[in-house]
Amino acid sequence: MSTATADVSKRKAWLMAARPQTLPAGAAPVVVGTGLAVHADVFALFPALAALVGALLIQVGTNFANDYYDAIKGADTDEREGFTRVTAGGLIEPDAVKRAMILTYGLAVVVGVSLVAIGGLPIVVVGLSGIAAGILYTGGPFPYGYRGLGDLFVFLYFGLVAVTGTYYVQAVSRIPEVGTFPMTLPDGSLTVAAVVASLPAAGLSTAILVVNNVRDRETDMAAGKKTLAVYMGYRWSRVEFLALVGMAYVVPVVFALDPTYGLPALAPLFSLPLAAKTGKTVLTNTDGTALNPALERIGQTLFLHSLLFAAGLALPTLL
Repeated sequence: MSTATADVSKRKAWLMAARPQTLPAGAAPVVVGTGLAVHADVFALFPALAALVGALLIQVGTNFANDYYDAIKGADTDEREGFTRVTAGGLIEPDAVKRAMILTYGLAVVVGVSLVAIGGLPIVVVGLSGIAAGILYTGGPFPYGYRGLGDLFVFLYFGLVAVTGTYYVQAVSRIPEVGTFPMTLPDGSLTVAAVVASLPAAGLSTAILVVNNVRDRETDMAAGKKTLAVYMGYRWSRVEFLALVGMAYVVPVVFALDPTYGLPALAPLFSLPLAAKTGKTVLTNTDGTALNPALERIGQTLFLHSLLFAAGLALPTLL
């Protein structure tokens, strides 16, 4: 155990393991999906709150899983420049972190059960596959995060699935003819607009992972962890970052061109200066001293963008 972590209290260690600073990333897509539900006049409070709590629990469970599996697989070493990991740092016993992971995912399942009666089989598939994706990112015999697939799965689950799933559980609850536990997607419960609206959250969530992997590229290579940044190198990882962030600011323009959304959909552009500042850092640095603050800023960009986008989507209906 390093000197820097030797005197950390158990309570602080558990907070470090849960990584509460990542919770806005879990909440952001739910906020966007709810804003779109308000616009479509299908907002439903209970499904929205349940989706939010479930998303946050899956986020924390995934944080525990990554902390635990990266440590036992040897990916977290003293050379790593990221935030302190409690399992590798010896702050919490590995078995305790594993139990916390199981308990947190278990609570997510309990919350999900309340949504299953509303959303049916699609919610079962989304919920269980989301938990599996969180575990298998660094766990299991073939962790996909060690094979360059982490970016794809973050894009899917923290963007497309989270936003459209949030919209779906609210929309389906407002369709009178749909009974308990639908087996398929009822007509009108999932729209093209929901899919397109999910792209900014998907892009910015994945951009967080890109920054993380650029920072850790050298230590990941040494540990045999082959992230997409390891495969592509710094230059193309930065191209990926710019494409993902750029997409997040193109999509609001697309919505603004539709008269049913109009100019309020451009609200996310107010977060552009923060994104630009972060981008400048990512394009010119690879060390943790610069990229750790950049990680926090891109997370803040995601949450601010999502809040503004949700407000912009909902405003035409609220006025």
